[in-house]
Amino acid sequence: MSHTEAAAMEVHSATGLSSRKILMWTFIGSECMLFGSLITTYLVYRGKSVVGPYPEDLLNIPFITVTTFVLLMSSLMMVLALAAVQRGDMKWGKVWLFMTAFLGMVFLGGQVFEFTHFVHEGLTLKTNLFGGTFFLLTGTHGAHVAVGVIWLLSLFLLAQRGRLTQANAETVEIAGLYWHFVDVVWIVLFTLIYLLV
Repeated sequence: MSHTEAAAMEVHSATGLSSRKILMWTFIGSECMLFGSLITTYLVYRGKSVVGPYPEDLLNIPFITVTTFVLLMSSLMMVLALAAVQRGDMKWGKVWLFMTAFLGMVFLGGQVFEFTHFVHEGLTLKTNLFGGTFFLLTGTHGAHVAVGVIWLLSLFLLAQRGRLTQANAETVEIAGLYWHFVDVVWIVLFTLIYLLV
């Protein structure tokens, strides 16, 4: 399919954006409400645990700062992937898509390590209010990162098979919107949970 044919197939809304982009922005809006409610719950119960372990006993700020940096760098990789696909450079498009997914997996590995450490130290969903709200909030975010990684790897495989080209760069752009949203949410969580202990 040529770039012209792909453009002709796009359905545009009254805003001038494609229907697919509007759908993704609508989904992101609903996800903002989900994370808003989880963040509000975390803040309401913050500092109200009557038994430990407490955040200051467990949180490893240097470690999480590194994993946060990794996730933020994945957003840069996503920008590079989209730019490469838009200019038709699928060699680098594939590289940057894979690197975005890889850095997402590194972040998830760090989260698994942190969760395992917390459980070993006695903090679970049922231990106290901090444990319940922390695992629910960061676990929900981690699930979103995992979905993003699967999505990116799917795009990488499509590109490997020649089924993702410059003509459907919007597919990569929509995945990028989701990925950047996940990264922005983490910046908020990192600030609220780890920096404002």
